[in-house]
Amino acid sequence: MTQPPSNQPPGGFGAPQDPSQGPPPGMPPVPPQAPQTPPPTAPGPYGQPAQPGYGYPQAPGQQPGQPAAPGPYAQQPGPYGQQPGPYGQPQQQYGYPQQGQPQGPYGGYPTQPMYPGAPTPPPSGGGGLKGRTGIVAAVAAGAVLVAAVTTWAVVSGGDDEKGPIAGPTSSASTSAGPKPTESVDQGDGSGDGGGGDDDLNADRKPGEDKVAWLLKNDVDLPRNGSDVFGPWIVGDTVVKAMYKGVDGYGLSDGKRKWHVDLPFELCAAPPAPAADGSMVFGYAESAKDGAKCTELQKIDLKTGKAGWKKAVPKATGFFAFSDNTLAISGNTVTAAGTSSAYGFSLADGRQLFKGATTGCKPFAYAGGSKLIAAMDCPSGSAGKKIQAVGQVDPNTGKPKFTFQLEAGWEVDKVYSVDPLVVSATQREQKKWTIFALDAGGKLRSQIQGGKDKFAPDCGGSFVIFGKNLQGCSGVAADANTFYMATEGGYGKTNEVVAFDLGNGKAKWRAKAPEGRSVTPLRMEGSDILLYVTPLYNKGGAVATLAPTGGAPKIVLQHPVAASDIEGSFYSAGYAYGSGTFVVASGRVSASNDKDEMQVKTMMAFSK
Repeated sequence: MTQPPSNQPPGGFGAPQDPSQGPPPGMPPVPPQAPQTPPPTAPGPYGQPAQPGYGYPQAPGQQPGQPAAPGPYAQQPGPYGQQPGPYGQPQQQYGYPQQGQPQGPYGGYPTQPMYPGAPTPPPSGGGGLKGRTGIVAAVAAGAVLVAAVTTWAVVSGGDDEKGPIAGPTSSASTSAGPKPTESVDQGDGSGDGGGGDDDLNADRKPGEDKVAWLLKNDVDLPRNGSDVFGPWIVGDTVVKAMYKGVDGYGLSDGKRKWHVDLPFELCAAPPAPAADGSMVFGYAESAKDGAKCTELQKIDLKTGKAGWKKAVPKATGFFAFSDNTLAISGNTVTAAGTSSAYGFSLADGRQLFKGATTGCKPFAYAGGSKLIAAMDCPSGSAGKKIQAVGQVDPNTGKPKFTFQLEAGWEVDKVYSVDPLVVSATQREQKKWTIFALDAGGKLRSQIQGGKDKFAPDCGGSFVIFGKNLQGCSGVAADANTFYMATEGGYGKTNEVVAFDLGNGKAKWRAKAPEGRSVTPLRMEGSDILLYVTPLYNKGGAVATLAPTGGAPKIVLQHPVAASDIEGSFYSAGYAYGSGTFVVASGRVSASNDKDEMQVKTMMAFSK
């Protein structure tokens, strides 16, 4: 089925400018990097003032929105092409769902509507990275560092030729027994189709693994249906959340183990659960249309036990929006939106901190092994936007470093928190860049994409509309390498490209199986975990790719008899753990109640 468009712009991929090198021919020299001490009166932890930029937004004669030069990085149609597959961030086994909002390291990642006013994207695909940007100022440990970052446009002549430089947030009831039981086809090979469908294992071919189970919807939904959060795998349980409930199912048999009712509709979930398997969900404050997403409920995903509940303080002021997104890092769960940001104790819900209200103010966080903030900074002009990204202490919210982007550039997504890899965009100019920072917040590299179109699937909407900062499929990272898939599509063979985080250059390329597309989900030990898309004559698969490249190694081959169903899940989310792969629909809806109960919601594959 056709997915909503993704939020990745098609900008061109540029050759980065090494901070130690000068500007390209014809460009004025760049002032040398020099630590500067911000004024002692800088307000708040994020309050260091923005430094003036030294970048080159456009080359001579270049029109806004045009590539820097003709040749390898031609202008791609539309800003954010529709992307296939889930959202994956490297981390453990909690899965990668496509949901009504993006997610991160462990969880699912949805496809979402584009931002208002965005040009219509192409029917599929991502785009090359293109454009030119300005300086990004890095504010670290009280000093301001001016670092060089280019965007995705290059001068013709190859990857070694440098482009222009840039600087661089009611009650819940739990039942151990199931609510109305979803149909479960366990695919026992008898051909009777326990869930009412033909047995998907009856005609398995040699070398094919089995369908472990298949579920259908059992929830009476509103007229327009509901987004699905998840799936997440925690131990022997797989969890998904939808509408006004959170459910845990046996990973091996698909039978419901527990259910938690929420008083009002779900509206937010972190990309991944905490290390102990707990998660905090956001739900609406009432049943009214436009109700704000302010209520939090902790749930132990292993047992279904509901924990503390809390209301996020309501945003105030003329531009107050309660569009909270959630992230978990250590013992902290954050709830952040355009007007405010908070950190709460995962153990008991105590408020640990409130984000800065002056200077650079957090509007979203990415969680995991580190807590990363995206921030809006003072610009001195209503028509001028300045944003920053930085690491903060999850216990206090205080910044460890802040890296400020040049005016007009926005923090788009965090592809990885450790190492820190960030996507940034200029939406109006349709420019896109990816850069990496080191542990101290200094520029490490900018990814050089060459001629390729890349297709990270990040959901397709602003963080300000409640979409998580992290959670993209098609990307993964380890300590020294960033992995990204080229644009795929039905019957199209794509590639995984490995980029050296030390210099941003491609190290190797690995092709998908012929006629198939692969999507990196996360790291699996030292390997990259991949999802291989199904075809009409070939089931999907789970594969791994060595950190040195080569051919993907299939670890779970799904049966071709299930390929139609496997490929039919709308805006699908994925999870892999304990040798079982789970795919779940990212949204459930139908034209009438009868058809609504026939919608397939989740299925699993195993040995």
